[in-house]
Amino acid sequence: MHEDIKFLQGNEACVEGALKAGARFYAGYPITPSSEIAELASIRLPAEGGVFIQMEDEIASMAALVGASFAGAKAFTATSGPGFSLMQENIGLAIMTEAPCVVINVQRSGPSTGLATKPAQADVMQARWGTHGDHAAIVLAPATVQECYDLIIYAFNFAEKYRTPVVFLSDEIVGHMREKVVLHNNIPIVQRKMPNIDPGKYRPYEPEKTGVPPLAYFGSEYTFHASSSMHDETGFPNNSPQNAEKVVKRLYNKIYQNKEDIIITKEFCTEDAEILFISFGASARSSREAVNILRKQGKKAGLLQLNTLWPFPDEKVRNLADRAKIVVVPEMNLGQIIGEVQRVLNNGIPVIGVNKVNSEIITPFEIIEKIKEVI
Repeated sequence: MHEDIKFLQGNEACVEGALKAGARFYAGYPITPSSEIAELASIRLPAEGGVFIQMEDEIASMAALVGASFAGAKAFTATSGPGFSLMQENIGLAIMTEAPCVVINVQRSGPSTGLATKPAQADVMQARWGTHGDHAAIVLAPATVQECYDLIIYAFNFAEKYRTPVVFLSDEIVGHMREKVVLHNNIPIVQRKMPNIDPGKYRPYEPEKTGVPPLAYFGSEYTFHASSSMHDETGFPNNSPQNAEKVVKRLYNKIYQNKEDIIITKEFCTEDAEILFISFGASARSSREAVNILRKQGKKAGLLQLNTLWPFPDEKVRNLADRAKIVVVPEMNLGQIIGEVQRVLNNGIPVIGVNKVNSEIITPFEIIEKIKEVI
């Protein structure tokens, strides 16, 4: 079988994966360290019959994604922390109107402008709770360039399948490193489900058994109203408490009732692990090397790598930690994933963080030194 093998940046692999998933619309504003995504998309999308628009800012970029999605396009954008902050209101719009799209956040050091070219992993909670109100979120995180390609396809699949924005939470290290990538066709591509009823009877927010309503597109024979306000199945406002309860719970449940389909993790040497690392992104790379070093020293270490951060993989964490004597959570922030791990376990197993916020990667040796302090 012929395989298309490339040597790409993580950011470049994101574009190739998006195209493979069927993305044909990009609206964004350049920002370090994600700008290579916009640069390559500006070349590749028009060549594939798609549309690239450089917007005036990130607020408009996210609004354009919602519009393009309702017009029938698979749409995406890329940004970093400051731009991601600006997008939050319209991410809420996409959640409420159920407009499928993908938002790539290549994380950098903050707060605010911070160290614009340096890495961090401090947007984990923002990706989950950045927009206001009760809502669910799907957030994926790559640790390799190959995963940038693979997971962006899953991001589009989840967006279309569950009618929701999906956040792709990369980081500067993964975005800018270069590795071998196989541009394969192994992941089936999901298309949004279209209505198959008489256009006059179409209700754009009437869910099927999955909790997800079929989605027509503007300009088709199906006409419908989409509103950011509380609405019923017709798309028109309905402010009754009963309707509000039903809508908010459905938006939440359509994700969490399908979390087994959404949660993606990888395990390395976890079968007998007494020292269990739980990590994601660039920090998972250092954690995996720490596992290799400790194994050579005769210590039973293993890694649970989180490719899906939200919904959080509670059961996977709980099952693997039950066999461990200590759980270690390396992350380039002051502690965001560790709080979820502590919430899930809450059973007396020591959970320690390895944290770094000076804009430098956590090294395998720093992780090992931290373990020596507590065992």
